[in-house]
Amino acid sequence: MREVSTKLLVELEPGSNVTDLLRQREAANPAHALYARKGPNGWTDVPAQKFLHDVCALAKGLIAGGLEPGDTVAIMSSTCYEWALVDFAIWFAGGVSVPIDEASTPGQMEWILHHSGARRVFAEDRGKVALVTGILETSALLEDRLVAVVRMDVDGAAPNLASLSGAGMGVTDAELERHRSAAGLDDVASVVYTAGTTGRPNGCEITHGNFALVAVNAVAFLPDIIKAQNARTLMFLPLANVPARAAQLACLHAGATVGHITGPADLPADLGTFKPTFLLAVPRIFAKLRADAAHQAAGSVKAGIFAAASAAAVRFSTAEDNAARGRGSGPGMALRAQHAVFNQLAYPKLRQFLGGRVRYAVSGSGPLAPEDAHFFRGAGIRVLECYGLSETTAPCTANTPARTKVGSVGIPLPGTTIRVAEDGEVLVKGIGVFKGYHANETATARAFVDGFFRTGDLGELDPEGFLTITGRK
Repeated sequence: MREVSTKLLVELEPGSNVTDLLRQREAANPAHALYARKGPNGWTDVPAQKFLHDVCALAKGLIAGGLEPGDTVAIMSSTCYEWALVDFAIWFAGGVSVPIDEASTPGQMEWILHHSGARRVFAEDRGKVALVTGILETSALLEDRLVAVVRMDVDGAAPNLASLSGAGMGVTDAELERHRSAAGLDDVASVVYTAGTTGRPNGCEITHGNFALVAVNAVAFLPDIIKAQNARTLMFLPLANVPARAAQLACLHAGATVGHITGPADLPADLGTFKPTFLLAVPRIFAKLRADAAHQAAGSVKAGIFAAASAAAVRFSTAEDNAARGRGSGPGMALRAQHAVFNQLAYPKLRQFLGGRVRYAVSGSGPLAPEDAHFFRGAGIRVLECYGLSETTAPCTANTPARTKVGSVGIPLPGTTIRVAEDGEVLVKGIGVFKGYHANETATARAFVDGFFRTGDLGELDPEGFLTITGRK
């Protein structure tokens, strides 16, 4: 059995909650662009002051509609700006958000609505409103429950965000503050249901402390990425899943601007207009971006240059990684000279393909092909692998710019301990570990041993504290 820990870097007051991150960011700089919204004429910044104002208006509407602290509210939508707005409004009203993944079956959606106790649902558009309404009208599980459905726009059929905000105009600021401050770090902020591939989905109770402590410590752990000057990123991961929401909160705390797109289909074009400084993605996106760059070069006189530059990038990064592991002296003079030439001829074009400003990327939710990691790193874009689950509020380990080993998922985040049991299972204890499974004490008891969460993944820790995932138990 091996074990490694990273010391907590930032502590928070027990009586605080995740809404304080937004209030602090707005107080620090009301004009700062927290988000950017994509429209027909490009991207429009949303200042912190505007976002906080709209959040409070929606929260007052929820309170006027009878929401009490601790009530659950479901959200079914693709990744968009409104997702962030509704999520925070629920928290400001004292509620608990319940994401419903778009990929869920109608049966899973019905179960989530029933099991979570949600009496309100925010649905993205007309189609999703019809889907939710259809489930409510035909469900035996929900036949005795009145569930309100709100459309997540301002000009569609009411009830929508505009009408909900209008309904809350009579709610006082004092009443809003009573609701907003009702929860502390130990209270549940969100119930996030797992995929349910082996049965009914389990609801992971993620606390305000999980979200807030992970956010502030991730920023302190990765300041070169998240807190860099004019930092900005495109969010296209599903906000129904924990990793995207945890990352979005870290960006908010750091002051990084977040733009939302519904998926990676138009990613190259959006990268060019938004110009992010870092990316958060899953391994297949990096493979696709590499293939798209190669396709762009194919059929032209530059195709051969790209192929040679790609190979040189992989060799250069591999040599650097081997040196870091004590397996060599790093790139030789000939390779360094070749790499320097391609750094003038080819790599800037690749970086321009990604918008021109990306220097770092974070990859999770599966193993990243080492060759893809070396390709991007050799071309001047460091892809840092991380590891986590819904039950750990996403990242519990990560590589950093200063400490990276390609193929590993890094070292523990601050306030986290990683243990590898005798049978090879990866166990986690720390700030991100969830409270338990909603209304399922049996599953919660099975999920822990000696205070550690049992991930079900197999792994190895090397002498320097880097974790490598080797399989499933």
